[in-house]
Amino acid sequence: MPEPEDPRRTPQGVSYADLKHFVNADGQHLFCRYWEPEAPPRALVFVAHGAGEHSGPYDEIGQTLKEQSLLVFAHDHVGHGQSEGDRMNIKDFQVFVRDSLQHIDLMKGRHPDLPIFIIGHSMGGAISILTACARPSDFAGVALIAPMVRMNPESATPFKVFLAKVANHIVPSLTLGLIKSKWISRDQTQVEAYDTDELIYHGGVRVSFAMQMIGASERIERVIPAITWPFLLLHGDVDKLCDIGGSQMMFDKAPSTDKKIKVYDGAYHALHHELPETAASVLKEVTGWISERLPASPSQGS
Repeated sequence: MPEPEDPRRTPQGVSYADLKHFVNADGQHLFCRYWEPEAPPRALVFVAHGAGEHSGPYDEIGQTLKEQSLLVFAHDHVGHGQSEGDRMNIKDFQVFVRDSLQHIDLMKGRHPDLPIFIIGHSMGGAISILTACARPSDFAGVALIAPMVRMNPESATPFKVFLAKVANHIVPSLTLGLIKSKWISRDQTQVEAYDTDELIYHGGVRVSFAMQMIGASERIERVIPAITWPFLLLHGDVDKLCDIGGSQMMFDKAPSTDKKIKVYDGAYHALHHELPETAASVLKEVTGWISERLPASPSQGS
């Protein structure tokens, strides 16, 4: 008799048996993407996407790094995209970090001798920072695109945080405002793509999720004085979703001797989906920064 097909399906109704995925420690199926170079890879690059989105919008980054002989991989976080889990609802932010380390370990097992880099955007930046801090000697560098180091100061005033904590005890499922797509990018085409992407969560952010984000930013602030791994920070100075002051604080306070920050004047949140000139610069910065930290290839060494 043929073996029964795994009944687990994505929120969109596709069988996980037909998709690349791994199963996390809670038994949830997480959808994966891989950009594998034709030549033997020179390094591994893990990409962590932001809140409410998924790994698909990182295809251009993945394809560009793949052409540099880098093996790029990503997954949709729990409760996001084509992965299982209640939409944008998490029992503990650490689950995102735990799952990222699991995926990194899976790839490290297949390519044990390659250096590992992380690229993280927005909430994915917070995940990246905490992932690298969990194993500081494991990573060759972390590139952060508008990372969530600090919450948007308008939405995280002491009084609003106090109200959120009270609401979290009474009605954790209460929804706050939406993520406003107009603050994603100055490029209207990118805003429209965000609005029409059915894999992106377009609902309200729950109080319980907001509390997990606040807790993560507080954790990051505590660990910054211990960061010694190399990092690149890119941030737009008109970012209304993640406070640029958090990136500046990380740059100023982290004792790492290999660190760089670049501020894009007038740019919004999703720098890699900004106006073409900015997006091209971000792609060049990230690929160049990683390339400079790769071990010499055999042809370069000879």
